[in-house]
Amino acid sequence: MESRLSIAGQAIQPVLVMFPLGLFAMAVLFDVADLLGGPTILGALAYWNIVAGLIVGVPAMLAGAVDVMFMRLPQARRLGALRTLINVGVLVAFAVILMVRIRAQDRVAGGGLFLIEVLALGLAGFGAWFAGQLANGRTPAFARAAVGVREYRRQIY
Repeated sequence: MESRLSIAGQAIQPVLVMFPLGLFAMAVLFDVADLLGGPTILGALAYWNIVAGLIVGVPAMLAGAVDVMFMRLPQARRLGALRTLINVGVLVAFAVILMVRIRAQDRVAGGGLFLIEVLALGLAGFGAWFAGQLANGRTPAFARAAVGVREYRRQIY
C-alpha cells in the first residue's frame, strides 16, 4: 500500500500503530500479573498503559484514515475503510475498558473486564495482521467477500 503520509520516504501509519499495540499488550500483561496475585500497582500500570495507548492510537488511526481518503480506486478505499473500522473498534473497546476501570479501586480489572481486554487485544492483533496483508498486496478471502473485490493487486493503491 502506498502511503500519502510519509517522512523521508517512510510511511507514518505503520510506525505509529506499533506504539498502541505495544502499550495495549503491556496492559494485558500487567493485568495478568495483577490477577495472579502481584502487587496492586500492576493494575494501575495497566490502566495508565491503556491511557497512553489511546492517546497514541488516535493519531495512528487518523493517519490510516487520511491514507484511505487519498486512495484512487473504490475497491482499495473499501478495503482501507474496513481496516479503519477495525482500528476504531479497538480504540472504542479500550476506551470502554478505561471508563469502567476509572471507578474501580486502584484501577484494577476484574475477571470479566480482563476477558474483554484480551478480546480487544486479539482484535488489535487481527487488525495489524490484516493491514500487513493489505500492504503486501494480499487480500484475505473474508475481506474480498465483505467489500466485493474480485481481484486485488498492489498497484490499485
